[in-house]
Amino acid sequence: STFTACCITSFLRGTCAMLREAFKEFDYDADGFIHYKDIADCMRTMGYMPTEMELIEIIQQIKMKWGGHVDFDDFCELIGPRMVAETAHMVGLSELRSAFKQFDFNGDGKISSDEFKEAMKTLLGEKLKKGELEEILSDIDLNKDGNIDFDEFLMMLSAQ
Repeated sequence: STFTACCITSFLRGTCAMLREAFKEFDYDADGFIHYKDIADCMRTMGYMPTEMELIEIIQQIKMKWGGHVDFDDFCELIGPRMVAETAHMVGLSELRSAFKQFDFNGDGKISSDEFKEAMKTLLGEKLKKGELEEILSDIDLNKDGNIDFDEFLMMLSAQ
């Protein structure tokens, strides 16, 4: 969902430095691109161990979408969500609470529909269409109280 993408985006801000460092290390000619042949080694330096099938899928995507070379933004888009899923169990509660607080503007421990709408605009630059907000919230709001609490937030992240 768009909300999940938004959460992952804010969550990734914490790992962005690590992604950038790894990217630079494998951008041998400093042209702003990594060659698909180096992607596996790059991922492994960040502690992510892709399966053979994942690598084939990633490499095909890099070849088809970007002609065999990937820039940093596309690299983040491609690798970021996988890194979050892989390292979520290693991430401390404080980092997850910090990501949650980026949405909980008034600090009441819940993300209301207004805060959600604002976060989507601020963090993703996306304005939701009518009905999208309700649909996303109903998927995440397990207790149906009209808000997203921290437990629901964690459930949504771990479902990825």
